[in-house]
Amino acid sequence: MSTLRSDKDTKREILGQWESMDLAGVVVGETAISDVDGVAGTLSYRGHGIESLANQPFLSVVELLLHGDDAQFGVKCSARAQALSVFMREQRHLSAAELALVAALPTDLHPMLALQALVPTLSIASGAEPDLLAGGVNGEVLRQGLSIAAKLPTIIAARHRLAQGLSIVPCSEELGFHENFLLMYHGTVPTADQVRILDTVQILQMEHSFNAGTFAGRVCASTQAPIASSIAASIGTLFGVLHGGADQAALEMAMEVGSVDRAEAFVAECLKSKRKIMGMGHREYKVLDPRAAILKPMAQSLCGEGEGRELLEVLVAVEQACQQAFAANGKDIRANVEFYKGAVFHSLGIERLDFTALFAMARVYGYIAHYLEFAQCSRLIRPRARYVGPVLV
Repeated sequence: MSTLRSDKDTKREILGQWESMDLAGVVVGETAISDVDGVAGTLSYRGHGIESLANQPFLSVVELLLHGDDAQFGVKCSARAQALSVFMREQRHLSAAELALVAALPTDLHPMLALQALVPTLSIASGAEPDLLAGGVNGEVLRQGLSIAAKLPTIIAARHRLAQGLSIVPCSEELGFHENFLLMYHGTVPTADQVRILDTVQILQMEHSFNAGTFAGRVCASTQAPIASSIAASIGTLFGVLHGGADQAALEMAMEVGSVDRAEAFVAECLKSKRKIMGMGHREYKVLDPRAAILKPMAQSLCGEGEGRELLEVLVAVEQACQQAFAANGKDIRANVEFYKGAVFHSLGIERLDFTALFAMARVYGYIAHYLEFAQCSRLIRPRARYVGPVLV
């Protein structure tokens, strides 16, 4: 026989014993992939500061993330870098069966849900192992992960074209990674500046330690599920507006505010009603998000006129109003990388619904790196819960 606990104060006391019910600040593992120092406001991949990586070739940073000190980072023509480029170029094509699956999904299905559904169905590369898969990691698993990563841009572009009622643009054999993506997405060859901008944004969001999506992938990996399942779990987690979905939400917020002169009243109403202002503040960074420090000037230089400029000015006004309001309470809250990323994507002609999908297109390399790292000392992740329900009597 059981009875319901009726003393709410006792229940609150029990819950109060948990200082970190959301695991904030709780160390749950070790990693050598990236370091987020929220107090100092720094981010590094394998010991390299994000500021020094932001303008590097995209696939060179991928190589660094996957191989660490073993990577030939900074050597533009290293054999491994060339092999990685060739491998990704070969694997970005979708088979007829894969294209049929992409086309079969409803065109109004959110791109993130489409990615989560399609990732486990993708074919995996076969054949001789290229040099890039050496270096002390599980080459076959790395091959599987990179095969998926290579196909994500093709899926995103194809889904966008179908949703617009346009024909799918095939992969180019000549163009580089993001150059090819923008061609498939827009149907025209992008400028060198557009490719450089996309490279930088994707490097900034490639990896971020034990974020929610990455941790979800590690939990999945701990069950010895295949890497496709782990990546799908991570993508599903990234979709949330409190995680990767904040980029789309922040730009839509700017559209809702509409004009600079409404920003202060909008912020005041949000604080009064306890509505979250998307893209403001960060769970880790107690000072300026170092990625936002790079992205905000980029947005300001890109959004020179028209709707893009108006949206950017609204975002700046909202950030300033937030800072003033929080400063009155002794807090220093600033925009994070998601806040201005939407404005940059908008300037590149990327649809709002695809913002978070492009996030996944970059973060997948972090997911792969963590899967490989965790596999070296895998152990089932099984935390305990404090039971607060009916008590047996």
